[in-house]
Amino acid sequence: MLLNIGLNLVDTVFCSIWRFLGCQRSDVASYQGDCVKEKYALADEAFVTLATDDSYSLGALVLGHSLRIVQTSRSLVILVTAGVTADMRSQLASVFDLVQEVDEIDSEDEANLAILTRPELGVTFTKIQCWKLTQFKKCVFLDADTLVLRNCDELFNREELSAVPDIGWPDCFNSGVFVFKPSDEMYKALVAFAKEKGSFDGGDQGLLNLFFQDWATKDISHHLSFLYNMNSNACYTYLPAFKKFGNEVKIVHFLGEMKPWMYKVSEGKIVKPRHSQYYCDHLQYWWDLFLSYVWPHQDIPSNDLDKVELKLPEERKTSAFQVHSMAVNLNSRQEAWEKGQIDYMGVDCFENIRKKLDSKIYGLK
Repeated sequence: MLLNIGLNLVDTVFCSIWRFLGCQRSDVASYQGDCVKEKYALADEAFVTLATDDSYSLGALVLGHSLRIVQTSRSLVILVTAGVTADMRSQLASVFDLVQEVDEIDSEDEANLAILTRPELGVTFTKIQCWKLTQFKKCVFLDADTLVLRNCDELFNREELSAVPDIGWPDCFNSGVFVFKPSDEMYKALVAFAKEKGSFDGGDQGLLNLFFQDWATKDISHHLSFLYNMNSNACYTYLPAFKKFGNEVKIVHFLGEMKPWMYKVSEGKIVKPRHSQYYCDHLQYWWDLFLSYVWPHQDIPSNDLDKVELKLPEERKTSAFQVHSMAVNLNSRQEAWEKGQIDYMGVDCFENIRKKLDSKIYGLK
């Protein structure tokens, strides 16, 4: 039985990779046969990510494998803090060319983080230490909750600071993907700025947008296409565009409190809660990679796969459900939309909106 499940998982990942990357099955088989990173990467340019604990390290491992599968020619680097265990660092070292320990930096901005209801984002200030990687002439930072679907090495042709407009406020950039040039001077300037000005959202995105405050208007060439940082739940806000351009997406970003590794799987298939806003194929592809390349190295019995799910602390989980319940039970849906509490898969789904419009315009029930 376990053998059949294993074979099904292998076939699933082959199909998913072919669907998203346009690869032939033999191309993927070649990668799976190697299973170890190749030392062909360019030494002076790198994709960089960050993990502050073992949970985000799982995301980083999947991200690293996704970059290997699309055959990036650049080095892979991960910054880790003391919260990442020695065993996890060993696993990271099998995928990344450099595992670099850094000190954890916390914004300690409780007021702004409370607005986001995301207190854990304070440690994202640690991200600015990527500018200390001066052994590289240019880098592309990718959050650990991103997933690469197609080769995007052309990003290294862009200049600092190149990024994708944030879907919530397009005059700001989303700091989940950005091009930068490591520099000790820049790092010191960012640290000094952080101490003096802080961040308007308590996290690294607010800090970086304040520091690079002319990003929106100075040079349009620093604006990257949405294809390089597609919010995985954004397809529901403009579904026609997703249907038209979705097959061209190169990097998916799993924004929000629930991360891919927090879901459950059953026989290799994602068990997706009703309130989840993520596009299911992207979640499934993440898990296909996880089950093929990451899970075999975890200390989890093959018949107890649901233990893979890394639950949020109870107080964080309760908060998430309370926020969702509040959005569903608000008397005014307009108020919920204005607050960004949109239930795309439930009461605010396109079908319900269409029915409401039909009832008003044509008197249809």
